[in-house]
Amino acid sequence: MNLRGKMLLASGFHAPVLGEVEVLTDVLISVGESGEIVSVLRPADPGYAKAKADAAAGGRLEILSEGSYLLPGFVDCHVHAPQYPQLGSALDVPLEVWLQKYTFPLEARYQDTAFARHAYGLLVEDLIANGTTTALYFATVHQDATRILVDTCLEKGQRALVGKVAMDNVDSCPDYYGDASVDAALSGTSALIDYVRHHPDNRDDRVLPVVTPRFIPSCTDATLEGLGAIARDCGCHVQTHASESDWEHGYVLARHGMTDTDSLDRFGLLGRHTMLAHGNLLTAADMETIRIRQSAVAHCPLSNAYFAGAVFPLRAALEKGVNVGLGTDISGGPSASMLENCRAAVTMSRLLETGVDPNLPPDQRASGRPARIDFRQAFHVATAGGAKALDLPVGQFVAGYQFDAIVIDSRAEKGSIRLFDGLDGGDDILQKIVFTASKANISRVWIDGTVVA
Repeated sequence: MNLRGKMLLASGFHAPVLGEVEVLTDVLISVGESGEIVSVLRPADPGYAKAKADAAAGGRLEILSEGSYLLPGFVDCHVHAPQYPQLGSALDVPLEVWLQKYTFPLEARYQDTAFARHAYGLLVEDLIANGTTTALYFATVHQDATRILVDTCLEKGQRALVGKVAMDNVDSCPDYYGDASVDAALSGTSALIDYVRHHPDNRDDRVLPVVTPRFIPSCTDATLEGLGAIARDCGCHVQTHASESDWEHGYVLARHGMTDTDSLDRFGLLGRHTMLAHGNLLTAADMETIRIRQSAVAHCPLSNAYFAGAVFPLRAALEKGVNVGLGTDISGGPSASMLENCRAAVTMSRLLETGVDPNLPPDQRASGRPARIDFRQAFHVATAGGAKALDLPVGQFVAGYQFDAIVIDSRAEKGSIRLFDGLDGGDDILQKIVFTASKANISRVWIDGTVVA
């Protein structure tokens, strides 16, 4: 059911505004020939009946089946593409050990382009099947393998942002994996940017290049400075990690005498298109700097439970006006599902508010400040919020945005949602979707109005 040049009659949900869910009942969505949303008509709108009748008469009307609900596609703001083969494993050690023992050896394997092609093919297919229509990817240091990731996203139709990882600090990187020099890190970044921008199959900019210092511990100051200059000159997105764990946060304080945020800012790496992964240990001053720079944080609740030693204060960041998206952090997070990460975001926020030490009375155990979110905020951050953080016209059903969407079939034979007549209605249905839907309930995925799964 490709929708370019057609109309879709559907019910569903979107959340353009933080904390508010709009219930869409029998809306007519007109999709243009380039996959853009031309109009969204509700039953009470003038011209609704005529538009529906004309589309039906012209064979241009598609109708979602009873029990199916339309949602914006998910926007995953932090994925380590090469780590997909170890998803669900290697979670038993601290971050700094995890990198050296498991992750760097795995990423080094992507020198083998056959291995890269196989792993990246599975990853992109599986993320699309899970409803992730946009993904922000860290790749590896390898030019050929990273180009394969770009090619794979274009081939399979996923909207993606891809960065060749820069890591040249011999004190933190293993001798078998990393950029050989500052020049290698910088020239490799520039080469990948050129490859993406001049790719013959990427004329609509479905895939965008990203300047990607892995994190401060893995980069020399010269490389950080050079990457800041490249980001300024090319206007690209930037992605890196910031204040993720006690070890990483402490390392930057010891090396630079300032937080990750301040250090990245002085190198010119904070801007409107910067995504900082994790941010669990950001200070109040860091948050203000990020807000002023209009940068964003990728909140990775599942991964943070394993490697951060802290909970990102999502509600406080959102109330401050910081741009925040949701990330799976494959494979630091053991799930590729954005739905599971929505659930984790809600759970972690409640634990942050109530506290977790049973040996303390409730008034001492609690944080003393509101921290919890509900499914509405989680859904927003996973869709429209992530799209805003990346400055992309997706994540909501509004004229002028691209039609990236998924269908949740509540009656799927192997699905996990149970709706009851007379009991479930309104945004309570979305609440059940967020908390109980599974991959089996995702019956269709569109990107730019074209079916990709």
